[in-house]
Amino acid sequence: MNDRTRRWRCGLACPSQRTITALIAFAWLIGAMPAAAQTSPSAASPHAIEIQAEPITGFDIRDPSRRQFGLLEFRGGLVLRSPERNFGGLSAIRVAADGAHFISLTDRGWWLRGRLLYAGTRPSGIADAEMAPILGADGRPLAARGWYDTESIAEDGGTLYVGIERVHQIVRFNYGKDGLLARGRAIALPPGVRAFPANKGIEALVFVPKGLPLAGTLIAISERGLDTAGNLSAFLIGGSTPGAFAIKRGSRYDVTDAALLPGGNMLLLERRFGWDTGLAVRIRRIALGEIKPGALADGAVLFEADLGYEIDNMEGLSVHRAAGGEIVLTLVSDDNFSVVQRTLLLQFTLAEP
Repeated sequence: MNDRTRRWRCGLACPSQRTITALIAFAWLIGAMPAAAQTSPSAASPHAIEIQAEPITGFDIRDPSRRQFGLLEFRGGLVLRSPERNFGGLSAIRVAADGAHFISLTDRGWWLRGRLLYAGTRPSGIADAEMAPILGADGRPLAARGWYDTESIAEDGGTLYVGIERVHQIVRFNYGKDGLLARGRAIALPPGVRAFPANKGIEALVFVPKGLPLAGTLIAISERGLDTAGNLSAFLIGGSTPGAFAIKRGSRYDVTDAALLPGGNMLLLERRFGWDTGLAVRIRRIALGEIKPGALADGAVLFEADLGYEIDNMEGLSVHRAAGGEIVLTLVSDDNFSVVQRTLLLQFTLAEP
């Protein structure tokens, strides 16, 4: 069985590009349903889960030996599976400075945390994995009150911010103190956030630390909330210069996540899907100094890939500096809890110009 056949679980023959596109479209349609229609998270305590990891040794399906893709060098990847019924739908991830411990979330309102294992520099598995429902201020799961589509994470020391796309909310957690039992409290948002279209709202969050332009600011970016010029709407929340700005939209890409580089520039993870184009992902780099109220920010594309590569619905991006000094990007995919999609974890090293 060849790689593409195994990839799409298609038995004796692989589906055409049109069939693949149709399967993904159906999976996304189901994934867009309210979480309550699919599962009802309980108020259980955090519990350990098992995650099986199948290695991805080559990113280019046609040439697995190829390592360089734009400004990114492929380190390795994993196909993740678990018998846990709430596993899947990974929409964001933050990997700690040690390159091992991580916190992630699913779009049905569950935390996932664990520890990445490595064989040399290649990710080889996940240990100490556990899940718990994301709790609201009243101690009940967020999903129990209809706050679906937890799509993004920002980190400020021990504080986590989570964006909830369907209800256009951002909630703050004292994760450093309470861990997975932390209760989220909604923060005040600019009125424009409430005007985002349904299911196209806050998809990426970045908190800017001290020592960088916009320090103390929470950057919130919409998936496809467009301004009058057709560009992506975004907001600067808190900090010294709050306000609205826009990110140049091109080639029909939507935002799925963002993360800061150590030097302060922002990486934007984007996804494009259409009947005529199929599925593709790309990463842009945007200078933090260009972002300010009223600005239209844009940046160079560092990386782009379609279904000729080992991608899926890539929705999470994290950045850390490895022990050897290299900048490592970790990407995860949202499988929409579908049998025709996969939960992937991919890692790349960024070539610094």
